[in-house]
Amino acid sequence: MLALALGGFGIGTTEFVAMGLLPEMATGLGVSEPTAGHVISAYALGVVVGAPLIAALTARIPRRTLLIALMIAFTVGNAASVFAPSYTTLMLARFVAGLPHGAYFGVAALVAAHLAEPGKRAKAVAMVMMGLSVANVVGVPAAAWLGQAVGWRSAFALVAVIGVVTVASLLVWIPRLDAMPITNPITELKALGRIQVWMTLIVGMVGFGGMFAVYTYISTTLTDVSGLGASFVPLALMLYGLGMVAGNFVGGYLADRALMKGLFVSMASLAIILAIFVLAVRNPYTALLFVFLIGLAGASMVPGLQTRLMDVAEDAQTLAASLNHAALNIANAFGAWIGGVVIAAGFGYTAPAAVGSLLAVAGLGVLVVAVILQRRAAS
Repeated sequence: MLALALGGFGIGTTEFVAMGLLPEMATGLGVSEPTAGHVISAYALGVVVGAPLIAALTARIPRRTLLIALMIAFTVGNAASVFAPSYTTLMLARFVAGLPHGAYFGVAALVAAHLAEPGKRAKAVAMVMMGLSVANVVGVPAAAWLGQAVGWRSAFALVAVIGVVTVASLLVWIPRLDAMPITNPITELKALGRIQVWMTLIVGMVGFGGMFAVYTYISTTLTDVSGLGASFVPLALMLYGLGMVAGNFVGGYLADRALMKGLFVSMASLAIILAIFVLAVRNPYTALLFVFLIGLAGASMVPGLQTRLMDVAEDAQTLAASLNHAALNIANAFGAWIGGVVIAAGFGYTAPAAVGSLLAVAGLGVLVVAVILQRRAAS
């Protein structure tokens, strides 16, 4: 579990640190901040493309071998980000770094569920995702501080080092996993023909888009709207990460006891918190409090969504589990884009939270439709 979570720690660090270093990256690359935000979208696009392709094409590869190969590819992509000479090449490097993201988390979640005790699948999945959450407490603030002090490229160098350590950990600690079933591309692709798989993915795409619309531009929002100094940005990122850690525990607990009710509670909470953030962000103290709450509400959805996908995918679990992270990164790309649109339109840095709240409400609507369709199919 520690080895699997360490991979999540590296992935979480590289995924979120760019948001805290967006002003520095924009200056260093000679582009505007909304344009620099496309670097985040490029990584997310890599996840979206890589998750289904890798999960389907590598269905016959033993899970341990696949995990190690995915982490090697991730490390190479981040090393390329360090040496990218221009905005265009950085976009390409971030795309490559994102390719193994979804497949790694999907396979890691299946391994965790395979090894878990009966009735504790969601908790085991949450423990793997804990690496992603801890990254926002330790990895992202440390990388953001390093990027501000030495230069934004040093943040990606730190991630590459984490990747090397993760590869070594996987080689030493991951068992052979011979008992895990091996499928084939045709079986895995059957997941795409199941309506509940698509409904669950849409819930993640829509609901998480609101969270990322806010988080992508959190650095400038806190400095320009809340009045906090730039030195407080790593603290805010750490609070967001602490919220994610708490959200993972809450989400795993809810999903093991009442899966669908837990998802409704998590998404409704996110919608309310984002709506209040529009006003709360104008005060530095309440702004930091709600950054924590946004992380908590958002992360509490992940174990439930991951577990539900494994339930509705039947024998195509690798693809379905990987697609969850593709969906969340579509939300990442979409959130970064729509946040940049409303800011560029002159609505200010509080507008992404208002739009994000509406997206979370839309996600609730999709969840309701999914439940209705499932009940009709059962009857």
